[in-house]
Amino acid sequence: MRDLLFDKPPDKPFSPACERNREPILELLRGHFADRRRVLEIGSGTGQHAVHVAAALPHLVWQCADRAPYLPGIRLWLDEAALPNTPPPLTLDVNGAWPTARFDAVFSANTLHIMSAAEVGTLFARLPEVLEDDAMLAIYGPFRYGGAHTSASNASFDASLRANDPASGIRDFETVNALAAGIGLRLIEDRTMPANNRGLVWRR
Repeated sequence: MRDLLFDKPPDKPFSPACERNREPILELLRGHFADRRRVLEIGSGTGQHAVHVAAALPHLVWQCADRAPYLPGIRLWLDEAALPNTPPPLTLDVNGAWPTARFDAVFSANTLHIMSAAEVGTLFARLPEVLEDDAMLAIYGPFRYGGAHTSASNASFDASLRANDPASGIRDFETVNALAAGIGLRLIEDRTMPANNRGLVWRR
C-alpha cells in the first residue's frame, strides 16, 4: 500500500490522523450541521478537515482558525482546493483575540488534550462571544470517563502527552460537559469514533 505521506507536496502540511478520521467526522457533522450556515473551526491544524468537509457540505461557510504559525499551511490547503465556502483563515489563540463575527456552529478536533486545563476553561468561557443563540458545538478527540481511560492506547497517549507537557493530557468528559452546560449548551450526542475517540455534540 502506498504511503499517503508521499502523495503530498513537501511544503504542504499533512496529518495521517486527519486522513484516517475525516470520513467518520464528516458523517457526524453531516447529520448535525445539515441546517447550519457558518462554522468556526477552532484549531484547524493542517486545514485537511476544512477542505474535506467544506467540499462535501457546500451549504456551510467553513471558517478556519488557529494560532499564527499554522496559518500558512492552512492557506496551502485552502488555495489548492479553491472552494467558494472557505474564506481565508483567522488567527485565534484561546488566550488572545477572538473573531468578532458570530457562528451557528463551532467544530474542533484533537485540541483539548493539547491545551492546558486552564486553557480548556478559557475556551469555553470565550465561546459565548462567537456563538449565535441556537449554535451547536462539535468536538472530536479522546476523553476519559469517570476518571478512567477508555483504552490502553489512550492511557499510553496520555502519558506521552504529560511527559512532554505536564499541563496537557486527555480531559475528563464530565469536566468538559460541565463547562459546556455552564455556557448553556446541552449534550445531544456522544458518539463512538475510530481509534478510541469520541464525537461530542452540544446545542444551545
